[in-house]
Amino acid sequence: MESLMDIILIVLPIAIVGAIAIFVITRLKAKQERGTLGKKETTEAQTLLDSLIPLGMIFGSALGVVVGIIFSISLGNAIVLGSGIGMLIGYLAYEFYSKEESHS
Repeated sequence: MESLMDIILIVLPIAIVGAIAIFVITRLKAKQERGTLGKKETTEAQTLLDSLIPLGMIFGSALGVVVGIIFSISLGNAIVLGSGIGMLIGYLAYEFYSKEESHS
C-alpha cells in the first residue's frame, strides 16, 4: 500500500500540470480558430504578449526551485508544479493584456 501512495505522489503533479497544459492549449486553439487571438499595434507589445506564457513558466519553475529548497518538497515535484502554475498565470496574464486597450 505504501508503494501505491508513492506512485500517486509521483504521478499527481504531472497529471495536474498536464490538465493545466491541455486547458491552456485548447483555449488558445479555440481563440485561433475564431480569429480572436490577441493583436497589439507595436511589435514590442506583440512580442511581450506572445512571451507571457513562456515567461510565466520560467518564473514558475524558478519559484518552484526556491520552494523546493526551502520546504521539504521534492525538487522535481516543485519544479513541475511551479511551471504548470506559471503556465496558467501566464495564460491569465495573456488574456488580460490582450484585452487591454492600448493608450498611444
